[in-house]
Amino acid sequence: MIEVERLSKTYVDVAVVDDISFFVPEGQVLGFLGPNGAGKTTTMRMITGFLPPSAGRVVVAGCDLDQDPVALRRRVGYLPENVPLYPEMRVDEYLRFRADVEEVPRGELRENLEYVVERCLIGDVRRQVIGTLSKGFRQRVGLAGALIHQPPVLILDEPTVGLDPNQIIKIRELIRELGREHTVVLSTHILPEVEQICERVFIIDRGRIVADGAPEELRTRMVGNPVVRVTLSGASDGTVADLALVPGVEGVTDDGDGRFRIEHSADTDPREAIFRLAVMRGWVLLELAQEKATLEDVFVRITTHDAASADVVPQEV
Repeated sequence: MIEVERLSKTYVDVAVVDDISFFVPEGQVLGFLGPNGAGKTTTMRMITGFLPPSAGRVVVAGCDLDQDPVALRRRVGYLPENVPLYPEMRVDEYLRFRADVEEVPRGELRENLEYVVERCLIGDVRRQVIGTLSKGFRQRVGLAGALIHQPPVLILDEPTVGLDPNQIIKIRELIRELGREHTVVLSTHILPEVEQICERVFIIDRGRIVADGAPEELRTRMVGNPVVRVTLSGASDGTVADLALVPGVEGVTDDGDGRFRIEHSADTDPREAIFRLAVMRGWVLLELAQEKATLEDVFVRITTHDAASADVVPQEV
């Protein structure tokens, strides 16, 4: 559905996006992550046809950006971080205007309008002036505008930024539903949001893709062995050695005050054996919990650099 080959964008000899390639199949919800200035927004603007690449090839839903940029744009619904709305327009009026811009056939206008109003939950405000709406409703109106021409691909840049927790939950649910009918690329700094919504994650850093995979796969691959936290009362000097003998355990760290951090192989779960060992040794077990790495752990590990050796990265434009 989205094919990107050796895509680059250079400003004054500095590569903001540096020779990246990837493929997003039909019906996938992709999380596109990276620190500020990494090249996320620049990449999305090139995919949507809003920004010409310096080099490389972009094909969306069978349309090549070089050969037919207008046809490519018609196959993409783009929601930028700052939603371009007209505050003096009413919601219905704005959506009809967007439909006209996107050249929606007159015979399909009513059906498309009802679809986006229902999907984006804006039926109660469709007669209101946009400038009177809350930020949450304005985000939904912007998303409805991106959907009005029924594009197969949606590109969403920070769709929940500035929303309150209740609004964030509603937008997340909406994106999850849209992922059943559209290919979705979601860029956000809210990493738990990505874990809840996305089937696959790209991490871009310094203009290059540095990680690609399902969230669970990235956690396992990038963070290392899984860890069990144990807190014991009655531990002795020999406790570390005893814990190290539990099958599957690959390392034990004594954090003091009876607290231990136990690394184990990914195909084992040593908690039952640790419990039995505690009973045998007469330790009082105060805590026994699996420590699960998060996508945030992966992101920080991949994108944290030594400030002394880091290259200067230009801000996105």
